[in-house]
Parts: sequence; structure tokens; C-alpha cells
Amino acid sequence: MNWAVLLEPQNLALYTQGIATTLALLFSSLAAGAVLALVFALLLTGPWAPLRWLVGTYTYVIRGTPLLIQVYLIYYGLGQLEWIQARWDTVWPWTHFKEPFFCALLAFSLNTAGYTAEMLAGAIRETSAGEIEAAQAYGMGRAQAMWRIVLPSAMRRTLPAYSNEVVMMLHSTSLASAVPSMLDVTGAASRIYSDYYLPFEAYLAAAAIYLAASFCLIGVFKLSEGRLLAYLAPRKS
Repeated sequence: MNWAVLLEPQNLALYTQGIATTLALLFSSLAAGAVLALVFALLLTGPWAPLRWLVGTYTYVIRGTPLLIQVYLIYYGLGQLEWIQARWDTVWPWTHFKEPFFCALLAFSLNTAGYTAEMLAGAIRETSAGEIEAAQAYGMGRAQAMWRIVLPSAMRRTLPAYSNEVVMMLHSTSLASAVPSMLDVTGAASRIYSDYYLPFEAYLAAAAIYLAASFCLIGVFKLSEGRLLAYLAPRKS
């Protein structure tokens, strides 16, 4: 065992860069995915059957295929098409497809959007009839009731399930190392392993970083659930 190698400045710098890349991928994909998920959830629960079918097919495909395959399809598939390569120096948005970070971010955003949309749509469907009737009694239309009553309630009730999705996305960012030139936490560990032939030390350090990040995320969500979902807790007699 040679743990001292991990404390060398160049290796600490590798892990620091990997942490920065991992967190940037995580929060950027969650932000973009949340916006897409909100739109998709509204379409899944909306009155337009063709759009429900289209979005439902999308979420089915996303949830039914491995994330690694999705990353490969975007980076090695779309990113390597001659039609896109002929335009990725001058035509937006194809200019981004030559950037490994963008390809990984796009794959992660589309993936988390599919899962989050289904969670949020389920919470919208499970909204109690009493809340909707109360909104109608106040004279609210469908759209107004959705934005002011149904959606805020559904988002709060989705929080426990969404916390699991966030932690899973943190772990899924390790797949970014499959994209060349991407140095996330797993990529940093792989580089140290290839340089020093110390797989146990390198990957155990990466596991400790993911564990610490997961602990922080779970703590934040637990505090949020305690504040936002307090009204669902059993009343004390």
C-alpha cells in the first residue's frame, strides 16, 4: 500500500480538477434536466394525447437504455456524424459537439429529465381532489390551479424521490470518464492508476470522494424535506 503517492501535489491537483468537473457536470445537468422535466411532466399530464404519447415514448426509451450507451450515442454517434462535423466550427449549436464536456452534459441532462419528468408527473396525478376543488372554488382556471396549487404541492411531494435521483446522478457522472479528455473524479483515479499501477489506492480515494459528496447531498435534502414536508408529518395528539 502506497497512500503517500495520492498526497503528491500533481495527484492532488488531478483529484481537485476531477472534483470540479464532476460537480460542474452534476449541477449543470440537474439544472437543465429540471427545466426539461417540468415541461415534460406538464405534457405527460396535459390534455393533448399526441404529446403525451411522444413524451411518454421518450421517457420510456431513456429509462429503458443504459446511460453509458446514451453517452456513447451522443459523443461517438451524433458528435462524429460528418453532417455535424462539417458545421461544428461555424454553425450553432453544432459548434458544441466537438466539446467532450458538452456531449457528456447533454447525455446526463436528457437522462435525468426522463426520470424526473415521470416522478413529477406521478405526483401531479396523485394530487388530492380536495386541493383541485378548493382551487376551482376560488375561481381558478386549469392553468392557474396548476401553477399555484398543483405544481408546488407535487414538487414538494417529489422531493424524497428526487433526492435519490440526484445522488444517482452524482454516481452516474463517473461515466464521463468514458469520454476522451474528460477528467472527472473517476478519470483522475484512472490516470493515477495508469501512472503508478495503484488501482486500490486510486479508486478507494475516488470512492471516498463520492461518499463524502453523497453524504452532503443527502443532508441537504433531509433538511429541505423537514422544512417543506412538515405538513405531511403525523399530527401529535
